[in-house]
Amino acid sequence: MAGGHLKHRHLNRSSSHRQALLRNLLTSLFTHESICTTYPKAKETQRLADKLITLAKRNSAASRRRAESIFYTPIPLTNKLFGPLRERYLARPGGYTRVLRVEPLKDDQAPSAILELVDGPRDMRFALTAAVVARERAAAAAVAGAGADAGGREEAGEGAAAGLKDRTVRNIRKVTRYRPNGEEELERLVGKLERMGV
Repeated sequence: MAGGHLKHRHLNRSSSHRQALLRNLLTSLFTHESICTTYPKAKETQRLADKLITLAKRNSAASRRRAESIFYTPIPLTNKLFGPLRERYLARPGGYTRVLRVEPLKDDQAPSAILELVDGPRDMRFALTAAVVARERAAAAAVAGAGADAGGREEAGEGAAAGLKDRTVRNIRKVTRYRPNGEEELERLVGKLERMGV
């Protein structure tokens, strides 16, 4: 049958090869909390990783057995999934992983992506938001120091007083919403980046 709706990407592999590939990617994702792969593989792995974290939030014996059947190294990863990762995502209603497109990494120019667990130590969007905040604060300080404030008009919003754009304020809310002590961690990272001169 030509066309039609597909339940998942076939990734140009047989069923057993595709399952082995996705299990391997899931094992790597939960081991390192961030992996780099092609975009279609990342999207398929993202779907399965979100299901695994939802299983961990249920925290039953059946869900633990199901998770053990997926990982290639079940003992350490099941303990990690049902321990710190479960606690991290207990209050979050969904969206446990993030796919970020990057430049093609291989010579064949295949579309590449980074798949990461959100609110983790290697959260790329958190680091990028901190860099933008540091850069916008430095620009606002340079403008205020030069006295080039034309008209001295006051903009509305909590970020306007700190010299932040509305989009940056929204991104700050996004990355700190479900992260425990998120605002303090962000300020610490922004201070570190400001000292580095980013």
